[in-house]
Amino acid sequence: MSDPEPIVIAIDGPSASGKSTNSKIIAARLGYVYVDTGAMYRTLAWYALQAGTEVTNAAAVEALCRDWPAKLVRRGDSIWLEVDGFFPEQEIRSAEVSAVVSHVAQVPFVREWMKERQRSCVQFGNLVMEGRDITSNIFPDTPHKFYLHASAEVRQARRDADGVKENLAARDQRDSTRKAAPLKVVEGATVINNSGESPEETSARIIALVQGS
Repeated sequence: MSDPEPIVIAIDGPSASGKSTNSKIIAARLGYVYVDTGAMYRTLAWYALQAGTEVTNAAAVEALCRDWPAKLVRRGDSIWLEVDGFFPEQEIRSAEVSAVVSHVAQVPFVREWMKERQRSCVQFGNLVMEGRDITSNIFPDTPHKFYLHASAEVRQARRDADGVKENLAARDQRDSTRKAAPLKVVEGATVINNSGESPEETSARIIALVQGS
């Protein structure tokens, strides 16, 4: 008898929609492995800045991605990309990286490279994976698809509280209009507006839907 296929809970949404906070809570409560795909793109963006690569030059970013020394690593109950054995956990959250990551994420080769690695995360077991194209592009066949959202005011307040400077409107525009795997609500996804909810309330709703399906 073959082992059952790993379960994947896919969570998409724009910046500051609560994806990371809720995904971590859900993964911890269910004993699943947490995957922040946005951190993977941020890691490449950080590496591009370190290498002096012009992030608005798609050909240059593609060339960098083809040959960068990155590897998927499980650290505790999370999956991350390490570069030459180093995980830039703090560095990828800088304002400089936030300002350029969407440019890196628009490059078609980068998205295909990430797609291959992100899909391979099932080797680590059941997953809670969050990002912007998980329900549409990475695991479109999972029955557990969620799209988190919140009002622009709430999302900006969350970013400000985190001390992160990010133009959310510009980021949303780039993410939703890019040619490669744009941010969108897919058929079959449960849309959750968590503007007036605590992370505990939102995550409890998602867990109940997963366990009841």
